[in-house]
Amino acid sequence: MSEQVYYGGTGRRKTAIAQVRLMKGEGVVIINGKPIEECFTRKILQNVILQPLKLTETSNQYNAVVKVEGGGITGQAGAISHGISRALIKANEALRPVLKKAGMLTRDSRMKERK
Repeated sequence: MSEQVYYGGTGRRKTAIAQVRLMKGEGVVIINGKPIEECFTRKILQNVILQPLKLTETSNQYNAVVKVEGGGITGQAGAISHGISRALIKANEALRPVLKKAGMLTRDSRMKERK
């Protein structure tokens, strides 16, 4: 029984934390056990999540299994995007300049301020 090789990355945005595992595949994204269309019905959030894969033109080369918790849907989408970017670099270091130029590797440290 051969174990599949995966590349892991952790992404954070606001109070959301996403643990991402990228594996060779055909572009399927599973979030908390559900397809991306079921978890994030808004198309703009789906685009935010898939942006690192589209920028690097690897959207049909990897499957992503994501566990995300905390925050709201926008924060979760940003955290998943950050995690996918970090995992892509572990898979292929040559993608770093493209992701860095687009700002996908920098954690967005903005948090809600107290009242």
